[in-house]
Amino acid sequence: MKTSRILIVDDEKLVCWSLGEVLTAAGFSVETALNGVEALAKFNSFQPEMVLLDVRLPDVNGIHLLTQFKASDEDLMVVMITAFADADSAVNALKAGADDYIGKPFDVDYIRHVVEQLFEKKQLRQEVNSFKRELRKKYDYDNFIGNSPKAIEVFKLIRVCAETDVKIVLVLGESGTGKQLVARAIHYHSARAEAPFIETNCAAIPENLLENELFGHEKGAFTDASSRHKGIFETANGGSVFLDEIGDMPLIMQAKILKVIDSNTFRRLGGTTDLETDVRFITATNQNLKKLVAAEQFRGDLFYRLNVMTIQIPPLRERREDIPVLVNYFIDRLNKEYGKNITGVSSAAMDCLIHFDWPGNVRELRNMVERAMMLENETVLTPRYFSQEIRECAEQKMMPLSSLPGIPTERLLPRKNSIRLPLEGISLEEMEKDLILQALERFTGNQTQAAKCLHMSRDTLRYRMKKYNLEGYSSA
Repeated sequence: MKTSRILIVDDEKLVCWSLGEVLTAAGFSVETALNGVEALAKFNSFQPEMVLLDVRLPDVNGIHLLTQFKASDEDLMVVMITAFADADSAVNALKAGADDYIGKPFDVDYIRHVVEQLFEKKQLRQEVNSFKRELRKKYDYDNFIGNSPKAIEVFKLIRVCAETDVKIVLVLGESGTGKQLVARAIHYHSARAEAPFIETNCAAIPENLLENELFGHEKGAFTDASSRHKGIFETANGGSVFLDEIGDMPLIMQAKILKVIDSNTFRRLGGTTDLETDVRFITATNQNLKKLVAAEQFRGDLFYRLNVMTIQIPPLRERREDIPVLVNYFIDRLNKEYGKNITGVSSAAMDCLIHFDWPGNVRELRNMVERAMMLENETVLTPRYFSQEIRECAEQKMMPLSSLPGIPTERLLPRKNSIRLPLEGISLEEMEKDLILQALERFTGNQTQAAKCLHMSRDTLRYRMKKYNLEGYSSA
C-alpha cells in the first residue's frame, strides 16, 4: 500500500517534532524543514503530496513559498499554520491555493484529523475524475464505428453539436442504429460534460407519469405526493436532456415541451412559480416526423422547433463497407469482456454478414457476433453459428467482396483462388491436412519448398505436420 508523503515546514523544532510523531504514527511518511531554503530542497527531493507550512519563516514569507510550491505541483495540498492568525492572512493564504488554515496553539490530533480528511477528499476526487475519464472514453467518437462517407458525416455533425453548444439536436434513425450513443457522445464531448445527462423514453412511460418525470411536483400536488420531487428539467440544469422516441409523445405533452424550449422555464405539478432551466434538448425517433405532422399526430410547431440541427444516422444496409470494421471492433471488445481469443472471421462468414440486410442494424450485428463467439471453439468465426436466416440470405445475394469499396481485409482469409464452400459445409482440418499433403508431394517432401508454397513459415508447417501426424511423411 502506498504511503502518503507530508513535509512539515516550521521554524520551531518542537512543532516539527510533535507533528512528525503524530503523523508518522498515523501511517504517513514525514520530512521536516526549519526554513525556506531547507523546505525548497526537501520539496524537490522528497516530492511531498502535502505540506504543513508556517506563514512566518526566518528567511521567507510562507505565502510566497506556497505560491512556489503550487507552481511546481498544482495537485499539492497545503495547510498553513501560524501563531498570528487573522482574517486577512487566512484569506490571502486560501487565495494563493491553501487547502486549510490553522492557528497556533493547536491540538496535534486535530491537525491529524484535518490531514486525513484532506487525503480522503483527494482520493475521492481522483476516483470521480477516473470515472469521468472512463465515461468520456465509453462515449468517444470511435464508439460510433465506421469509415464510410455516411459514417464520417455523422462524426462531423457530432463534433459540431458538441463544440458549438447547440441547444436543440434531433437524431433520426432506425432502431438499433446508435441514436443513444450519438446523444451521449454530443454531451460528453461538450462544455456540459461535467453536468448531468438524463434520458427518458417517451414511449415507455405513461402520459400521466411522463409529466411528473419531466417537471416534478410539489408536496400535495396529488394523493401520493408526500414531498417535493424534482423533475428531469430541474435535475439536469446545465446539462443535457435526451428525449428518446419523441415521436410517441402525446400531443398534450408536446405542447408543454414546446413551452419549455421556447421560454427555458417550467412549472412543477401543483406549483405556482415558474422555474428556469438551462438544458440542451437532444431528441430522437425512428419515425418519420413529417408524416406524423401531416397525419396530425405530431405538432408541426414542435417539429420545426426541433428540426434545427438534425443528425440522420444511416441504416447498416446503406453502409455495408463498415461491417468488417464493426465486426472486428466487436470481436476486440467481446474478447476482453469474455476472455475469448477469437482472431478474426472467415471469408465465408464475412460474406454472410455483409450481404444480410440487418433490420435491427448495428445492435443486431453485435448480438450475432456475440452469439457466434460464445459458441465458437476455434479462433476464427465461421458461418456455422450464424442464424439460418443470415446464411440463406448470403447464399441468395452472394457477390464478391471486391465490389464493396473501402472494405478493410486485415482479418479476412485470402480470397485469391478461393475454394467455394459447399452448402453442406466442410471440415477445415481435413482440408488443411489434404493441402499440406499435396504440397509435400509436389516438392517430394522438401519442407522448405512446401511451406513457401503454402505461404507459411517452415516452423508453422512442422507444427501442423505434427498436429496431423505427418511427421514421418516421405514421398513415394
